Amino acid sequence: MTTTEFAMLRRSIEQLRQSVSGVRIAFGDGPEVRRLMNDLERLEIDATELASAEPLRPTNSRVPEHVVVPDTPLDEAMFSDADDEGLGGYHGDRS
Repeated sequence: MTTTEFAMLRRSIEQLRQSVSGVRIAFGDGPEVRRLMNDLERLEIDATELASAEPLRPTNSRVPEHVVVPDTPLDEAMFSDADDEGLGGYHGDRS
């Protein structure tokens, strides 16, 4: 996470804190508001931990190649000895 991204995340969390404070003033300290406050605290903890964590994938790594799967029907001979899924499979003539 770059310094700029982390600063944006911190600003967003602070804006959320101000919004939740407004909700707390308007709705009191009910269970819903307490859950929001708890979620906000958890978000701050996670953001702090994320700032010191190592990325799973280097930022300059390549994106995996996109594989196109054709819509054409498959050769039915590939499935000649396979059971159909469902209620016990199909054990008879497929024609």
